[in-house]
Amino acid sequence: MNPPRENSVEEVVVPVSQPDRQKARKPRTVYSCNFRSAGRLSNEDARALTVIHEEFGQHVSSALDAYLGASFEVKLEALDQLSIKDHIAGLPAHCYVVPFSANSMFMEFDNELVFPIIELLLGGSGAAEDPGRELSEIEDEIMQDIVLLIGRQAVAAWQMPDLAFVAGHRIKASEMHQAFAINEIATVFRFGVQLAGVAGSFRLIFSAEFLNAVLKQIRLDQPQRRSRVWSFPMPPLRERILDCDVEVTAELKELRVPVRDLIALQPGSVLKLHAPIRIPAMLTAGGHGLFEAAPVRIGSQRAAQLGRTVRPADRERR
Repeated sequence: MNPPRENSVEEVVVPVSQPDRQKARKPRTVYSCNFRSAGRLSNEDARALTVIHEEFGQHVSSALDAYLGASFEVKLEALDQLSIKDHIAGLPAHCYVVPFSANSMFMEFDNELVFPIIELLLGGSGAAEDPGRELSEIEDEIMQDIVLLIGRQAVAAWQMPDLAFVAGHRIKASEMHQAFAINEIATVFRFGVQLAGVAGSFRLIFSAEFLNAVLKQIRLDQPQRRSRVWSFPMPPLRERILDCDVEVTAELKELRVPVRDLIALQPGSVLKLHAPIRIPAMLTAGGHGLFEAAPVRIGSQRAAQLGRTVRPADRERR
């Protein structure tokens, strides 16, 4: 009998079946990771936030329309996510910034919008002033009421009545750095505003922590839904059609003027239209006549006073 060899290794062969062999050779699924995308919104969450803040814009329009006594139109223009450093770098030199609830959210106004609001509240016409100056203490106090009004509409839109949403004092845009980490991603909702012929915007800036709180509340409001998308349906077709813009004109249909009269026109000339004053103009929408109309003026704006409805047979004749 031969003695065992030192350092010998006994080999054991285990047969592997064909399915097990294929399973062992199955390649692993590897995904590349981009740490810069951390904190980014999913398409589903972005859709939900968009619908909620579109409704918020409509509520702000109604509230400020009644408060200012002037037409105030607010629409959500964009939902962006960018580093707070880049956001602050893109702000104008003079910007009205107010923090909320321990700097969890900020509200920003363009000065082009601030001064017309203040002018209206002081009994003026809302004419824009030079936006390159700072606000006085009285003007700052007036804007605080506007900020609080918008803040209440936001709490109602988020359905967070227990939220202690307190507005702070106005700060400089550069001070927003203190509320965010260096490379923290901020979520920015930009709202376009039309007020007394002046266009401007204001923005809501969410920290990552506050954004998560709002999203959590959205999910709690719909626990039985298979998909959160269905709880935020698109507006009906009729409502979307009503939001479309249509070109409206008040004109004298089929008016004819001799070419010689047009050639003879000079600054200060009076062009005779040879149309009896008793014949009214027509208000047309998209090229279709709807009403008889007479030109009038409301303040510094031109308008049309509507008369009788134009019947389809009359439209074809005209």
